[in-house]
Amino acid sequence: MTVKVSIRSPVIHHGATAAALISVDRFWNICTRAPETSNRQRRMNPPPPPTGGRPNTETLDAPLHAIGFEIDDLSPHKVSGHLLVTSKCCQPFKVLHGGVSALIAEALASMGAHLASGLQRVAGIQLSINYLKSAQLGDFVIAEATPVNIGKTIQVWEVQLSKCDPSIPENKTLIASSRVTLFCNMRIPESVKDAPEKFRVYAKL
Repeated sequence: MTVKVSIRSPVIHHGATAAALISVDRFWNICTRAPETSNRQRRMNPPPPPTGGRPNTETLDAPLHAIGFEIDDLSPHKVSGHLLVTSKCCQPFKVLHGGVSALIAEALASMGAHLASGLQRVAGIQLSINYLKSAQLGDFVIAEATPVNIGKTIQVWEVQLSKCDPSIPENKTLIASSRVTLFCNMRIPESVKDAPEKFRVYAKL
């Protein structure tokens, strides 16, 4: 049986004291209930980023994420990922746009050089790319960047793009090969000094 109690509230309503009739069980729940977190508080206090696990492409490189590219491996020795060719990254003849291939090449090489230089700022100064075969709309493309030379101020990375059946990734066809030269160990501006932390979370250092 629910016991009813009458609680006098100091709140004034239209010049009179309002009497609140609240059941004991409801009153107890109200008193002991934890305060709810508002949407505004959630935005102000986002959850901490995960440690380890699959690299988050959206966090690390927004342009790559925009075309649907996903990073698989992230280390100073190799950066790799994959892309399902969609209309977002095709030219009018429904084949992979050459500029998208160049974007992937420079992005992966830059990430690798950034890690190989001890999370210092890097900048691409030359990119050369050879297009060997086309990738059609719907093809599955994998990309892999590896260092050719890691110097104190200059690094050179090779990036290969291949298409394959995702169920048989070892049976692949090379579609583009590129070389990226990067200037390394540049000073990180104060405005983006936290940028390396994004890589520290996901990279295999």
